[in-house]
Amino acid sequence: MGMAWQVTQLLLLALVTAAGSAQPRSMRARMGLLNVCMDTMHHKAQPGPEDNLYGQCRPWRKNACCTANTSQELHKDTSRLYKFNWEHCGRMEPAWKRHFIQDTCLYECSPNLGPWIQQVNQSWRKERILNVPLCKEDSSAGGRTVAPPTPARATGTKAGIGPQGLMCPAGALCRTFESCFPTAAALCEGLWSHSYKVSDYSRGSGCCIQIWFDSAHGNPNEEVVRFYAVAMKAGAPSRGILGP
Repeated sequence: MGMAWQVTQLLLLALVTAAGSAQPRSMRARMGLLNVCMDTMHHKAQPGPEDNLYGQCRPWRKNACCTANTSQELHKDTSRLYKFNWEHCGRMEPAWKRHFIQDTCLYECSPNLGPWIQQVNQSWRKERILNVPLCKEDSSAGGRTVAPPTPARATGTKAGIGPQGLMCPAGALCRTFESCFPTAAALCEGLWSHSYKVSDYSRGSGCCIQIWFDSAHGNPNEEVVRFYAVAMKAGAPSRGILGP
């Protein structure tokens, strides 16, 4: 009885989350939600082995949507991928730089984000992710509960880290992350335009995506994406298409 109730509650959670997340386009629906890559400038068309993935992207080497060259560029302070310098406003704390690189490896390399992929109309990508439920341990660097005091370029409430420098207009002032995002959850969800959503679940629960894992023990996100894919196919409503 207790186990049945728990499973029912988890399924309801998945339905609610999926309803508020990205709904696949028709092509994505035909392809399925498992083991897929986004349609962007740097993603591969299909996931597959990449034995030479670099550094923090190595957990995905058995099955990746990124190439070895992409993984190397993600680790550079000034990357050709995004034309952006992690330390454009000053030195970034190593723990936070590692966190952002790991986050970017997930975005570029993971084939397990299908339920949250949605079509967009942007020059550098045709798809994005929306409201991916991150495990609560993965929402900040080193388990910190507040946004980092690292300087960032910002205008209004948008901080200065972003693909193609989209959130770093010329002449914008450098401000701290803390002044833009008062909590780790606000930073996690707001910095990347709600690509991620902080969940109440921990790693190993089967209900949240990890941005880091030990590939020697397999990829835990494969179980998670199957869980949400089943929930979406069970009848989660469509969200439509995002604008630019």
